[in-house]
Amino acid sequence: MTLTANEVAAAYAENGFVAPIDIMSANEARALRDDFEQAELELAQDAEKLKLLYSYPDRLLPRFDALIRHPKMLAAASAALGPDLMVWSGSLFVKEARSPKIVSWHQDLTYWGLDSAEETTCWIALSHASVESGCMKFVAGSHKTRIVPHVDTFSDNNLLSRGQEIAVDVDEADAVPAPLRAGQASLHHGHLFHASGPNTTDDRRIGAAVRYITPAMKQQGGVKSLVAHVAGSDAYGHFEVAGAPKGRLHPDDFAMCRQDALRKQAILFEGVE
Repeated sequence: MTLTANEVAAAYAENGFVAPIDIMSANEARALRDDFEQAELELAQDAEKLKLLYSYPDRLLPRFDALIRHPKMLAAASAALGPDLMVWSGSLFVKEARSPKIVSWHQDLTYWGLDSAEETTCWIALSHASVESGCMKFVAGSHKTRIVPHVDTFSDNNLLSRGQEIAVDVDEADAVPAPLRAGQASLHHGHLFHASGPNTTDDRRIGAAVRYITPAMKQQGGVKSLVAHVAGSDAYGHFEVAGAPKGRLHPDDFAMCRQDALRKQAILFEGVE
């Protein structure tokens, strides 16, 4: 499906999400997946660095830095947010083959400590994301609701940081699945109800969640978290802006990500004993 910017903007405003959006070829997506999986192998004996790889692929792998700046990614994000864009984070979500791991119903902006809702997530599939492999599903129009109460489950089968889930009933009959081929993406609002099920297939389900924000946003409490400035201008200076990676898995980039991970951990787990 090839959508114009106006079509993306209209669907996004009405439903809170757009899918699928063609970003790159299957071969290009495969090259990104291969780079990530090779990095996994290289860091297999270092749990701390491996965790940072999942949370900061765009700061540690030049191919992923290029991904967050891909013209089609920027065009989709700009249709939702306008021309001035930063990336607040670019984490990877992996469901292993035959894995019971899920993502519960939630709203992204619940625990991020950002002061407004000028955020959109562009989720790009690096492997096929089918209903059977646990693709995302959305409740259309739910972005028009502000943040609703959430509870923390800390469930072992939940890929979210706190196992957070919406504390109100979500009717599964309202869920709209968003299957993607490798190289396709979905776009969703930070207030949209969304979730995903287990992976019942024989391949890993790998996706990169790229969270775009406008420079006008800021962290509550005056924290300057790490961002990448990817389009337009920044007239505010609310964040610490990272340059391009110094290399592939460069020690200096790991040190920078490690410092930001501590800041973001304090934000994400605020109020948790």
